[in-house]
Amino acid sequence: MQFNDYDVSANVSLLFTEVHYLDRFQAAADAGFRTVESWWPFTEPHPGNDRVDEVAARIADAGVQLIGLNFYAGDMPGGERGVTCRPERADELDRSTEALLRLARATGVQKFNLLYGQPDTGEEQAQRAHAVGAYRRAAEAVAEIDGTILVEPLARGLNGSYPLHDDHDVAALIDEVGSPRLAQLFDSFHLGMNGVDVAEVARQRAGATGHVQLADSPGRGEPGSGDLDFTAIAAALREGGYRGTVAAEYKPTRATTDTLDWLTPSAGR
Repeated sequence: MQFNDYDVSANVSLLFTEVHYLDRFQAAADAGFRTVESWWPFTEPHPGNDRVDEVAARIADAGVQLIGLNFYAGDMPGGERGVTCRPERADELDRSTEALLRLARATGVQKFNLLYGQPDTGEEQAQRAHAVGAYRRAAEAVAEIDGTILVEPLARGLNGSYPLHDDHDVAALIDEVGSPRLAQLFDSFHLGMNGVDVAEVARQRAGATGHVQLADSPGRGEPGSGDLDFTAIAAALREGGYRGTVAAEYKPTRATTDTLDWLTPSAGR
């Protein structure tokens, strides 16, 4: 698995769960990571400025760079996968955007994953229109920090009625939104679970890809724990011209530090 051409970032929402969330930035640094990313760090849309600033301080203390951050996505442990398409929850997204921008100004993070959400049966068209407007507003909000909004497909059958399942679904939504600040998020696990030729998508969509996340499929464990060919995926990303960060965003099958042997010392560690 040849990812030594890339900086490899640690997703601290899935890695280093052996320790408290706020301690994971230091754990990542101790394991050799220079960059980190995170899902929404809080259970609520806006936890208050003090808690936002605490996260920023712990990142700074660890000496790592935050390079990716999710918007608030609702009750993720309870099965929600975003609120973007839900008109009745627009205020939650607005409040989370305020907190997100505060954290971004403090850390310099510029890439933000905004999950679409789960539309109701019979309301898909109206909720799609709302989602398109919400993505446009998010893009406008991050323009002040030269930010990019990432759009992610998720595994079919594991995420309720979430409607984006592959690169074509994501590309269609991005075209509809019409903002140059939107880009595809390439996630090997979700694409693999949906029967996509992951390496071929990497090759074809590299130019439209704003960020890459790696986990094996099935199982969502570390690369090498499932069936995906990560040597082919790495080669395809290089051939397609992707030069951004690659994130380790998997559920370790054992202690996190025992699952890092797929990385070479030069791969961002």
